[in-house]
Amino acid sequence: MADISTFQALDLPPISKIKFDLVRATRECSQRKLLNSAKWAAEMSYGLEVQLEPSQLRHQDRDDFLKEYDQYTLAVSYFDLKEYDRAAHFVHDCHSSQAYFLYMYSRYLAEEKRKNDNASDSIGPPNKLENEQLKTLKMELCKKYANKELDGFCLYLYGVVLKKLELIKESMEIFVEAIAQEPLHWGAWQELAGLITDKETLLSLYLPNHWIKNVFLAHIYLQLQLNEEAMKIYQSLAENGFAKSSYIVSQIAVAYHNMRDVDQAMTVFTELQEMDPYRLENMDIFSNLLYIKEMRAELANLAHKCCDIDKYRVETCCVIGNYYSIRQQHEKAVLYFQRALKLNPHYLSAWTLMGHEFMELKNTSAALQAYRQAIEVERRDYRAWYGLGQTYEILKMHYYCLYYYRQAQKLRPNDSRMVMALGETYEKLERLQEAKKCFWKANCIGDMEGTALIKLARLHEKLHEEDQAASAYTDYINEASRQGNYNPEDQSQAYKYLANYHLKLGQLDEAFTAAQKCSEFPETREEAKGILRDIQSLRAQKEGLSTPMRMDDSMGSITTERFHTNDHTPIGRLSPVNLKFTP
Repeated sequence: MADISTFQALDLPPISKIKFDLVRATRECSQRKLLNSAKWAAEMSYGLEVQLEPSQLRHQDRDDFLKEYDQYTLAVSYFDLKEYDRAAHFVHDCHSSQAYFLYMYSRYLAEEKRKNDNASDSIGPPNKLENEQLKTLKMELCKKYANKELDGFCLYLYGVVLKKLELIKESMEIFVEAIAQEPLHWGAWQELAGLITDKETLLSLYLPNHWIKNVFLAHIYLQLQLNEEAMKIYQSLAENGFAKSSYIVSQIAVAYHNMRDVDQAMTVFTELQEMDPYRLENMDIFSNLLYIKEMRAELANLAHKCCDIDKYRVETCCVIGNYYSIRQQHEKAVLYFQRALKLNPHYLSAWTLMGHEFMELKNTSAALQAYRQAIEVERRDYRAWYGLGQTYEILKMHYYCLYYYRQAQKLRPNDSRMVMALGETYEKLERLQEAKKCFWKANCIGDMEGTALIKLARLHEKLHEEDQAASAYTDYINEASRQGNYNPEDQSQAYKYLANYHLKLGQLDEAFTAAQKCSEFPETREEAKGILRDIQSLRAQKEGLSTPMRMDDSMGSITTERFHTNDHTPIGRLSPVNLKFTP
C-alpha cells in the first residue's frame, strides 16, 4: 500500500537516471503509437538540463522485433494514416511485443472509429452501442493474460477494453498490474487516475515505489481538488530539476487556478507561454482566468493566437467561446463549445462552459442537459454539480438543488461558495438549524463573498437568539471594516440591531455608539434618531437631567459635545456560536 497520507520530501534518483528513463519511455511509447504518452515523456525529458552519453542513447532491439521489422513499419505507416484495419492485417501473425500491441491497438481503434462514424450527428458522447468486437478483444486478451503472455503495454490495452465495457473493478486491478510492469507508461497512470474517486481508494492501491509515482500523486490530488497537496509535490519537483518542464509548470498554473489564486495563476500561465509559445494544452483554463479578470483585449489576443496555431483543436474552440461570452454574444459562444464537442465529445470543460452559456440565455433545459453530460464525462467535476444546483434553484425546485449542491460540496468541502449555496437552500426549505451550520462553516473556512456572517446573524435574529445574533452582527461589522467591504444596507441593519440590543440590556454607551453609526445610513436614519432619543431620555432619568439632546435633522448626528464619541464601535465580543458543521 502506498504511504501517501502525509507529504514528505521527494526521494528522487539522480537526474541522469530520470533522463534515461524518460528517453526510454519516449522510444517505447512511440514504437507502439501511444503518442500522447510519448509526447509527455519527451516534454518531461526536454525539461531536464542534463545530457546523456552517446552509449546511453544507443538501443538494440530484440531479434524477434528485427525479424518482423518490415511488417511492423508497413503497419505503422497505415496506422499513421488512420487505416487501422489495414494496419492490423499486416501484423496479425507477428509475435514481437511491439507488433502484437500494434495489432491489438489497431483493432481497438478501428472499432472505436466505426462507432463514432455510425453515431448520430447529435452533440454528445457516442451512445453505448452493443460492441461485439470489444468483447472479442476482451476474450483474446483474457486468454493471453491467463497464460501470463501480456507485457505492461498490452496489460494497459486490456485495462482500457475492460473500462470500456464498464468492468471498473477489474480494469483498475489490470491498470495497477500494467503500471507495475511498465511504470514509465504515463497513459496507464492516467487511466488509473480516471477510476479513482476519493483518497481512500487511492490509499488502498499497491503502487510501485518509482519516482514517477510522485508525478501521479500530484496529478490525482489535482483531480480530487486536494490542491495544496498537489502544489507541494509539483513545487518540489520543480526544485529538483523539473523547473523548465512545460508539463510541471502548466500543472502548477492549474493548481493555482483551482485554489482561486487568479493573479498567481495568470503569472505562471504567462511564463508558460514564454517557455512554449505554441502550446494549446490548458489554454482554455488560461482563457477562463482572463474572463474572470474581464481582460477583454488579452482574451481576444489569446483567441487569435490559438486560432492561428490550430483552429480545429478543442482548446481553441473553448478559448473562442469564452471570447464571445465576455462580449455577451452567447449564441456564438454556444456554437464554438458545440464545435469543441464535435471534435471531442468527452471534453469536460466544453460541456460545463456550454451549460453556463445556456444559463445566460435562460435556456434551463439545455443547461441541465449540458451539465448532466459533463457529469457523465467526469463525476468529480464540482462545477457541473454546482451548475445543476443553480439551474434547479432558478426553477425553484429546492429539494433537487439541495441534492446537487451537496454533491458539489462533497467534492469541494473547503469552498465557501458550495457551503453558502447549501445554507441558502436549507433556509428556503425552512431548515434553519442546518442553514445556520452552513453559514458558520462558510465563515470558518474563509467566506469568499463576505455574506456568511450577515446571513447567520439574520437567522439568529429570526430565531430570537439575541445574544448569538448580536455576536454575529458584531463579527460582520468588524470583518467588513477589516476587508474594506462595505454594504450600506447590511451594515445599517447590523448597527440598528446592535443599538436596540444594547439599549434593551441597558448598555447605553454601546447602544449610543451603534445608533450614532446607524444614523449615518439613509435607510435607518429616522429609526436611529428614535433610538438616540430613547437613549437620551434614559440617561436623563438616570442622571436627573432634563435637558433633551439636540439632533441635527439634516445629518442625524449628535451636536451635544458631551456625548461625542469616535467612529469605532466599543462593543464587547460575545461568545462565538458553537456550531459543528455536518453536511
